[in-house]
This record gives sequence, C-alpha cells and structure tokens, in this order.
Amino acid sequence: MQPSLRRLKNNTTPFDPQQAMADAPHEFGEHGGLFTLDMGSEKKAFALLNHLQNEGQFGYMAVSLGYFDTLMSCSAASTSSELSKEALQEAGISPGLVRFPIGLTSGIE
Repeated sequence: MQPSLRRLKNNTTPFDPQQAMADAPHEFGEHGGLFTLDMGSEKKAFALLNHLQNEGQFGYMAVSLGYFDTLMSCSAASTSSELSKEALQEAGISPGLVRFPIGLTSGIE
C-alpha cells in the first residue's frame, strides 16, 4: 500500500502554532495523543483505515472516539457528515481527514 499523505497535524508539539490553545484546558499541559492525517480523498482515507485495522491489526474504525484502544475516524464521512461542503472547508475538515486518538493497543488488562 502506498498512501499519499497530504498533511500531518498534531497541535501538541512545540512547533505547531495551535499548541497554546491545545494546552489551555490542561493544568500541566498534558493531553492525550490525538493527531490527524490528511490523505487527500475519502477513498484514500478509507484505504488507510482498512489497511491499519484489517491488515496491520492497529486500532479500530469508529464514529465515536471515546474508548481505551486506538480508534480511527474519517471525520467528513462520519461525525461531521451533516455539515455542508462550505462548513467543512471553514472548519478545516477535508474529505480525506483521518483522526487518530491513540490509546492502548495491547488491551486494558
């Protein structure tokens, strides 16, 4: 599989201009591991999600991202699918945007 990554976003790193905003609600600047990838299209996003879950045994495709394990979501096709194209663009949600809240991959036991 040769996915074509268009953009990686992680606002918890010091070089990201939105780091201060990400740190604001956290008393000690600690927050979970969430990052996003822009695969460029919904088709490429789902190809990556399918590959990671079914071939790489990494994470689960999900709409709701509240779980102890790593979850993955293509936002434009799931949680934000009711938004217009204009609203998606204004929010910075491209058709190929994939969200990854990183969790425990070996189980909770």
